[in-house]
Amino acid sequence: MSSQFNEIIEKAKEFFRQEIAPSYVTNTEKLTKLKEFNLNPFLDKYKASFLTGNDDPESIARALVYPRVLGTSINTTFGNKLQKFCSEVLEGFASTTSGIDIEYIDKLDGRRKYCQIKAGPNTINKDDVETIKGHFAGVKNLARTNNLNVGLNDLVVGVFYGTPDDLSGHYKRINEEYPVIIGAEFWYRLTGEKDFYQRLTDAIGDVASEYDGSELIEKVIKSLAKEINENLKPKNLEVREVAEEKEKYE
Repeated sequence: MSSQFNEIIEKAKEFFRQEIAPSYVTNTEKLTKLKEFNLNPFLDKYKASFLTGNDDPESIARALVYPRVLGTSINTTFGNKLQKFCSEVLEGFASTTSGIDIEYIDKLDGRRKYCQIKAGPNTINKDDVETIKGHFAGVKNLARTNNLNVGLNDLVVGVFYGTPDDLSGHYKRINEEYPVIIGAEFWYRLTGEKDFYQRLTDAIGDVASEYDGSELIEKVIKSLAKEINENLKPKNLEVREVAEEKEKYE
């Protein structure tokens, strides 16, 4: 593997150390407050019982914290940092074309690609579809003006991770006009290294092994459980007080 692509891996590792890990910790620390969650009184106790076998405050806290820490929190953090990832880790492919994230020579067909980057197979919404198509239309107009040889297959959406089977319907709409290249194939076309995707994800895994968030998560759960317990008490007292008041008049 060339030094350029070894450099990408090292930059990706440093990016996760400097950008993802600190944000992840900060977002996890916020979860000590109930206001950080969209509570569902119909399901929160059910999920707690399903997870731990009971619905005490700590179990409820675990059922709330685990999905956020292991799911939406880290995925949102990575998605929010995507453009910075492109500018710092993939700086060698930076595009000067408006609306295009990176440009690269495709290692399979030898053509220059004008690429919009997305994080994963579901990190796209309905509005993104028309925005991306609008950017690609701008590139086509620019190509006609400047007599550039840009074909429809040269305007691509690159998705960092996932497989073609994972792609959402919004990506499939784009793919009807422009190629959507995802996961291992995207990184292969970018670098020419068939196993680059595996090497890159393994490298990120190496960075993850440098961190142990178990104590932090337990601390957050204990703190949240305390607030849940305190939050439940006034409601119980209020019900008891109403019942006592009712008895006075019976």
